[in-house]
Amino acid sequence: MLGAVSVATFMLLLDVTVVNVALPDIQQSLDSSFFDLQWVIDAYALTLAVFLLAAGTLADQLGRRRVFVVGLAIFTVASLLCGAATTPLMLNLARGVEGIGGAVMYAVAPALIANDFHGKQRAVAFGISGGVTGLAVAVGPLLGGALTAVSWRWIFLLNVPIGVLVTVVMLTRVAESRDPERRRIDWPGLAVFSAALSMLVFALIRGEAQGWTDPLILGLFAGAGVLLPVFVLIERKRRDPMLDLGLFRIRSFNGLAIATVAANAALMTAILFQVLYMQYVLGFSAYGTGLRYLPLTLAVFVAAAVSGTFADRIPARLLVGVGCVALGLGMLAADSVTAGSPWTDLLPGMLLAGFGMGVFNPVRAAAAVALVPVSKAGMSSGMSETFQQGGVALGVAALGSVAHSRMSEDFSAAVTASGQFSGQAADRLAAMVSAGRLTEVAGAVPPAQRALVAGTANDAFVAGLDLVMRVGGIVAIVGGLLGFALMRQRDFPKEPPVSDVEQSAVQAPAH
Repeated sequence: MLGAVSVATFMLLLDVTVVNVALPDIQQSLDSSFFDLQWVIDAYALTLAVFLLAAGTLADQLGRRRVFVVGLAIFTVASLLCGAATTPLMLNLARGVEGIGGAVMYAVAPALIANDFHGKQRAVAFGISGGVTGLAVAVGPLLGGALTAVSWRWIFLLNVPIGVLVTVVMLTRVAESRDPERRRIDWPGLAVFSAALSMLVFALIRGEAQGWTDPLILGLFAGAGVLLPVFVLIERKRRDPMLDLGLFRIRSFNGLAIATVAANAALMTAILFQVLYMQYVLGFSAYGTGLRYLPLTLAVFVAAAVSGTFADRIPARLLVGVGCVALGLGMLAADSVTAGSPWTDLLPGMLLAGFGMGVFNPVRAAAAVALVPVSKAGMSSGMSETFQQGGVALGVAALGSVAHSRMSEDFSAAVTASGQFSGQAADRLAAMVSAGRLTEVAGAVPPAQRALVAGTANDAFVAGLDLVMRVGGIVAIVGGLLGFALMRQRDFPKEPPVSDVEQSAVQAPAH
């Protein structure tokens, strides 16, 4: 079971990062616009974040194995459609459906592990799962580069045979489990929460490109602000709510949520900007960039395996605090690179950050399900994964916006000071730099000015990168300290909160 769940989780997380390196090939093959390419990323990110809680709650009621297999089937079929896409619209629609399937698997996976493993075995299982999570994030550029060398379609088609094999294992080797007390689906809560989260995540994803004061973005934020309180009112009145609001009366869950948002906001934004730095400033290929991320991959995997082994003997709050602080210190160690720095200047911070994330990932997933009865594991893990993906969206939006502003200001000031460009021309070029179009900006000026523009663009991008590492590092450290302060060992039951009798009552054998 653990192998099947880990492979499925690896696939869905890999699809978050693997697509980035294939965008140029997709653009050429499908004649896509820049807007189309943005939606290749955003469609998956949006649906992945929105349906996590709903999937976890439905799994508790309908059966975790059943819902996981349905999500896996959706993901596999959508991957096939992505690989067969003949137009940008077809690809983007398929990516949105793929994100729904990914959300189902991601939300239910921790609940399946919690149901099948207990005590030290559960800690080890979450350690392995956490290592796989870090592995998927880190090797995305490497595997994407290798597959794109054959065809960009293979980054999606490879999921199909793997998805079929995992489905067979799940149906033949994994027992069914569910919450025996949950009888009705909370359709009003599901609809309102999904709508509210869709508005919020969409606004975060598109706010930088559209402009934070754009009427559409402001309207989306306002809509989410209205619907979320409505959702709370609905849940208070429901006999079988999709989200037990009592979860937020547990101090340890709140501390874990804060640390989860902070850690993912910091690290995922840092990885995004470091990958762009290696490719656009240092000139490495996508494959070469992926190779240089292998130390991070190794650090995450080893730290996750080791921390999982000892997690049953170490307080969760300590692992959360140490993991986030190590992640933050690793980011701060990499906040002083320049356009001429060798990539090895990133290595110490990369290893320390990888160690931190490797320590944090397993305890985050394990603690989310340990704080509630096993019968509620899907709901709790779905909420925890929502915080994780929400942190990613928030980090890319907030830290990305700060970095882009710094890049634009530095570039515009430098080229204007050179006396070779008017203020209007400098602002136009600065907009290209802040949008990450570093390879295009030099071609937008006469040959005599290209060296100046290219060098200034690289310096401006590095200034933005350094700011991301500095601010993100502080965010991760503060989040870890708050998590440590709020989490309490007494919130975690010493024994699994499900008796052997209840366990046998809620499980059905695999067929």
